[in-house]
Amino acid sequence: MTEKFTVRDFFNRFPDDGACLEHIMQVRFGMRHVCGTCGCEATFHKITGRNAYVCSQCGNHLYPCAGTIFEKSRTSLQLWFYAIFLFVTTRHGVSGKELQRTLGVTYKTAWRMGQQIRILMTDADGFEVLRGHVELDESYVGGVRHGGKRGRGAEGKTIVMGLKERDGRMTTQIIPNVKMSTLRNVTLRNVEPGSTVSTDELMSYGLLTGDGYKHGSVKHGAKEYSRYDYRTDAVHHVNHVESFWRLFKKSVASTHIHVSPKYMDRYLSEFTFRSNHRKMENAMFDLLIGA
Repeated sequence: MTEKFTVRDFFNRFPDDGACLEHIMQVRFGMRHVCGTCGCEATFHKITGRNAYVCSQCGNHLYPCAGTIFEKSRTSLQLWFYAIFLFVTTRHGVSGKELQRTLGVTYKTAWRMGQQIRILMTDADGFEVLRGHVELDESYVGGVRHGGKRGRGAEGKTIVMGLKERDGRMTTQIIPNVKMSTLRNVTLRNVEPGSTVSTDELMSYGLLTGDGYKHGSVKHGAKEYSRYDYRTDAVHHVNHVESFWRLFKKSVASTHIHVSPKYMDRYLSEFTFRSNHRKMENAMFDLLIGA
């Protein structure tokens, strides 16, 4: 199977709910594994008329959907799978209205499915300390408050912070402000000491050198977007994080129109997950199915 996951690939692999259930079983447990009840390595076979498999040694029933978003859902497995397929193959995300039209379900069902898939993406991405050369940049996301100022410090917006490992993973999170203590705590939790860190000219980032990081910055106010620092022997810029923010903001504006601050973290995690696993659509799909 190629890394590119097409609609034709999807329906060839998952023509019905039975094929979907078998895939969940394969991803989560495998058709042959050590039975949790009898402790024997055994094969498992589908029980006719039930979403369950039976152990060939002791007859214990195993329900592959238990503990997943599919458990107790009245929506068919194929529709769930297709919704996940849309999430992993699109670049700009999927709105609740688009899911409603595509799947033929109510808006309430479509919205709930989308939110549960975003939570899966958050859990599946996990946590891993960034190291090497890391870019840090914060941004403001949300609608324009009429009469308020724009840019850094704008009212009515959600402050988000991104940390991107050069040629590696990215992590994002919502922060309450851009004070020194806030940025320092986020950096200490996510970036390995001794790493090279690139930021813009925000004064709050001046703390990083004292914490054991090799810090360099660029001055966007002076139209400086890349700079070589002989002290750290590194080219400093935050272009990768800024590219992520541009895509995220355009996607929110074009696909979702507006995202409530209450759920902003889920949409942010969705785009971070997709950024970390881009060009690996099959792997992303199985990662979510097994979560």
